[in-house]
Amino acid sequence: MVFLRRAVTVFTKKQKGGLNMKKRNITAILTIILVLAMTGSAFAVDPEVAQANADKFGMWTIIPPLVAIVLAFVTKNVVLSLFIGVFSGTFMIGLNGSNIIMAIFNGFMMIIDQVLGSLSDSWNAGIILQCLTIGGLIALVSKMGGAKAVAESLAKKAKSPTSAQLITWALGMLVFFDDYANSLIVGPIMRPVADKMRISREKLAFVIDATAAPISGIALISTWVGYELSLIKEAYDGIGQSVNAYGIFVQTIPYRFYNILILLFIMFTAVMLKEFGPMYKAEKRARETGKLLPDGAKPMVSDETTELEPKAGIKLSIWNAIIPIGVLIGSAFVGFYYNGYLALSPEMQAAVMEKPFSFIAIRETFGASDASIVLFQAALIGSIVAMAMGLKQKIFSLSEAIDTWVHGMKSLVITGVILLLAWSLSGVIKELGTAKFLVSILSGSIPKFLLPTIIFILGSIISFATGTSYGTMGILMPLTIPLAYAISPENSYVVMSAGAVLTGAIFGDHCSPISDTTILSSMGSACDHLEHTRTQMVYALTVAGISIVFGYIPAGLGVPMVIVMPVSIIATGLTVFFLGKSVKDFELQTGEITEEKVI
Repeated sequence: MVFLRRAVTVFTKKQKGGLNMKKRNITAILTIILVLAMTGSAFAVDPEVAQANADKFGMWTIIPPLVAIVLAFVTKNVVLSLFIGVFSGTFMIGLNGSNIIMAIFNGFMMIIDQVLGSLSDSWNAGIILQCLTIGGLIALVSKMGGAKAVAESLAKKAKSPTSAQLITWALGMLVFFDDYANSLIVGPIMRPVADKMRISREKLAFVIDATAAPISGIALISTWVGYELSLIKEAYDGIGQSVNAYGIFVQTIPYRFYNILILLFIMFTAVMLKEFGPMYKAEKRARETGKLLPDGAKPMVSDETTELEPKAGIKLSIWNAIIPIGVLIGSAFVGFYYNGYLALSPEMQAAVMEKPFSFIAIRETFGASDASIVLFQAALIGSIVAMAMGLKQKIFSLSEAIDTWVHGMKSLVITGVILLLAWSLSGVIKELGTAKFLVSILSGSIPKFLLPTIIFILGSIISFATGTSYGTMGILMPLTIPLAYAISPENSYVVMSAGAVLTGAIFGDHCSPISDTTILSSMGSACDHLEHTRTQMVYALTVAGISIVFGYIPAGLGVPMVIVMPVSIIATGLTVFFLGKSVKDFELQTGEITEEKVI
C-alpha cells in the first residue's frame, strides 16, 4: 500500500503465482514526461463549463467514476480501470459538437492533455518527486543495515508471546514511513522470534499487515502523505476553496477510526492473550502442537525480501537508520516552519517573530507551508546524509550509493502512474460537473449523520474489490468533499467525510486478498496467503463495525470527539475481552520449534 505499485504488482503476482513482482524500468520515460510537462500549464476547469456539462449530460456524468469502479471489480487492475474511466469522460466531453469518430480521437488526445496538465502543476510535480525521493532514502537505509539493526535490537527483548507481539507491533509503528517497507522489513526479522514463542504465522502476518497501511496512512511523514494531500487539495479546489491541504490532513486523523482502532486492537490481543474466530484456532494449534501453520498449508515466501537486505559483510548499526530518518523528520519540521513563514503576510511574520516558538507561531507557519516542496527537500537532505554515512563507513562507493538510491526510486514509479491517472480522473469529473450533478440530487436525500458511514462502507467495498486504497481514494475524494459541503458546510463535517474516504479505503485494502500489502505480509511472515486472509478478515470486520457504530454514527450525530474516541477505544478493548478466549493455558514452557513443525 509501496508504495502503490498497488494494482500492477498485485495483478502481476496473481499471474505469476504470487511469487515474483516485476518492476518495469520506466524511470527514464517518466523523467522525460516530467520535463515536457513542466513547459505546459496546469489543467484548469471553468465552473460555467462544468455546470453546463452537468445540465447537458445529467446522470451520464457519473459514468467515468462508475466505469472505473466497475472495471476495478472485474479486472482487479486499477491502472486499466482508471485509464478507461478517464477515457469515458474525455469521450463524452469530445462529443460536444463532434461525431463519434472525432469524439474518440479527441477523447484520446484529451487524456494526454489531462495527464500533462496534472503533472505540470508544481504541487503535483512536487508530490511525485518527494515520493520518489523517499523511496530512494528507504533503499539506502535498508542497504546500510539500519532498518535490520533496529529490528534485531528490539527482537532481543522478546521473552514471551506477549512481548514478541508487542515488539512486532512497535517495530511496525516505527517503520511508519511506508507500508511496503514495513511488510518486508518487520516480517523476516520478527519471524524467528515469533516462531520461538510459538506464535502462529497467521497471527504474525496479521500484526505485520495491521501495522503497515494503517500507520502509514496517518503518519505525518510517509510515502502516503503526498498522495493524500494532493487529493484533499484537488477536492477542495472543486468547491472553490483554497485550503492548506496538510492542515486538513492533520484534522482528519481523529476521524480515521479504523486506522487507530486496529492498531490498538493488536495491542489488546497481545496484552490479554485472547483471540477469537479462526485466529483462536490458529494460536491454540501453535501453542499446543508447535505447528505454526495447519497441515497442507503453503507458506508464501519470495526472493523480493532480499531487495531490502543490507549489503553483505557490513557491521549493523541502528544509527544508520536513526540518523537519516531523524534528518528527514527534523528537516521536514524545520522546512514546514521556514517555508510557511515566507508565505505569511508581513504583519503575521512580525507576530511570529515576537514569539517564534509559541503554539500560534507553529500553527500559522505549518499551516501556510507547501508540503509538496518541504517533504521533497527533507527527503533529499536525508538521502544525502545517508549517502555520506555510507561512504564514510565504506559500505558502498558513490556510484553504488547513487545506484541504490535510483533503484529505490524506481520501485515507486508505478505510484506516479496511478497518481497521474487519479488526478486526470479528478479533472475529467470536474469538467463534466459530476460533483455538481450528485450534489443537486443527493444533498437533500441523504441524512447528514449517515453520509460519513456510507462513504466509509463504499470506500471499503471498492478498495476490497480492487486491492488498492490509492485508486479508491482517487475515485471517491473528488466526489465526497463537494457532496459533504453541500449537505453541511461545517468544516468538521467535511473533514470527517474526507477522513471516512481515507480510512475506508485502507480497511478494504487491509481485507483484500489481492492487496499487495496483504500478499507481502504473507511473504514476510512466510504464512499461507489464504490462511492469512481468512484469519485476518474476522478481526478487520470487527474493528470496522466498531468504527461505524461507535465512531462515524455518533460523530455524524454531533457527539464531540473527546467522547467518541475514548468510547471507541473502550469498545475495542471490551470486544477483545468478552469475545476472546484465553490462549495463556496453551503456552508451553519447554520444547523448541523445529522445521518439520512449521507445517
